[in-house]
Amino acid sequence: MHQALDSLLDLLDLERIEQDIFRGRSQSSVVPRVFGGQVAAQALVAAGRTVPADRHAHSLHAYFLVAGDPGAPIVYTVDRIRDGRSFTTRRVVAVQHGQPIFHLSASFQAYEEGLEHQAEMPAAPDPETLPTAAEMLPRYSGSVLEPGVVQRLLEAREAVDLRYVDAPPFAFVGEPQPPRSQVWFRTNGKLDGAIDEPLLHVCLATYVSDMTLLDSVLLAHGRGGWAVGDVVGASLDHAMWFHRPFRADEWLLYDQESPSAGGGRGLGQARIYTRDGRLAISVIQEGVVRVPRA
Repeated sequence: MHQALDSLLDLLDLERIEQDIFRGRSQSSVVPRVFGGQVAAQALVAAGRTVPADRHAHSLHAYFLVAGDPGAPIVYTVDRIRDGRSFTTRRVVAVQHGQPIFHLSASFQAYEEGLEHQAEMPAAPDPETLPTAAEMLPRYSGSVLEPGVVQRLLEAREAVDLRYVDAPPFAFVGEPQPPRSQVWFRTNGKLDGAIDEPLLHVCLATYVSDMTLLDSVLLAHGRGGWAVGDVVGASLDHAMWFHRPFRADEWLLYDQESPSAGGGRGLGQARIYTRDGRLAISVIQEGVVRVPRA
């Protein structure tokens, strides 16, 4: 297993300090705050560890309240809202320095048969034909991105093999594009043994889902994003629906678009498909997207 993936799995293995209270730590980020995908994934881990094993996460709704401090532990408190015959609901509050920084509600369901249909998977090139981050990002070093930023981006995404179908927003600075973006992703290594469980794959997808979802907002306006410094941004809320089983260590297509931006906010919506065309996840996120004042 790749060392960076091993570190990420360790990050998601929360310390249980009471029956429904967990403690997590943080890793370095491109920006000086805790990465939102990390907090969301850890909160879902905390919720899932209070739920029977035969009930799987089918949705989450979350709000990012305050920027997290990467130098301090995060305490996750789980409220057992409901345990029904088919559904289980949990609420999680993440706290740092005595202040809530994140709130998540998650629902879990026992498997059952039902009506089936799905949106068709869009066309996309095979992931193996696309450059890796290590191959792509250095192309922009010195011209668009500071060398130090390139290195931090590579380190932050080292546990995930994430490949852009076209290019990231900073490749189109000053050149507005259609508000749509596609990436393939999978963990940088296979998951097996005791750690290979459905909840982990869901939490890993949650972690990755916050990396690129607002790219389509930036593309629409020819903005490079936080890596370039031509916008100031942060996630506000995040929602996911898990439709069908999937593995985070196998290729997933993240098809993203932005239907709207205004009022200093941008909305991203997306669908995540398995390589064989099954719709696995739907995602919606709104974030602050502001142009810095002179």
